[in-house]
Amino acid sequence: MDTTITPEDIKRLREQTGAGIMDCKRALEASGGDVEQAVAWLRAKGLSAAAKKAGRVAREGVIASYIHHGSRLGVLLELNCETDFVARTDDFTQLARELAIQVAGLNPTYVGRDDVPADVVERLRDEFAAGARAEGRPEDRLPAIVEGKLNKWYAEHCLLELPYRDTEQKIGDLVTDKIALLGENIRVARFARMAVGDSVATAGADETEAA
Repeated sequence: MDTTITPEDIKRLREQTGAGIMDCKRALEASGGDVEQAVAWLRAKGLSAAAKKAGRVAREGVIASYIHHGSRLGVLLELNCETDFVARTDDFTQLARELAIQVAGLNPTYVGRDDVPADVVERLRDEFAAGARAEGRPEDRLPAIVEGKLNKWYAEHCLLELPYRDTEQKIGDLVTDKIALLGENIRVARFARMAVGDSVATAGADETEAA
């Protein structure tokens, strides 16, 4: 039985995902009109596009800022792309601002798992292994246990691994979707999050350690 795809269906999917009209039409046709499957189809397409573009140099971009109400919390975030043309599009600048807002609200430590220093990863592995041994877990199960705990730690401390607005979608998926939409490699280069009082708290901790 043929499924009729209406312009309204395409419009709704486009508003939900930001994908192009023809991509939305193909996604709905491939999924038999099921919107959730169409979203998954578009995401898979985005992952494929992102993989193909991952090695391309991204030196253009913008620095987005977000100051929370009351001016007690602020974020600066650098988002890179390949060309100045894309850097000036609304889709790209809105993505940069949205990412800055997410940094403000979620307070991640790193951009992604590849940005976590090797010595930090090794320290975490040692801690997780020691904890598993203390619980009496079998030695041959330790590698899987450590990897599981490490993946959970990444999901709590890396911006791209965090959930977007209490959904199952990760923040990294937003970047992937925009790569598919804009046709260029996009990467979060760095961010800085500042809250009033942080420097005082840090100084106090340093003085305590020195004493």
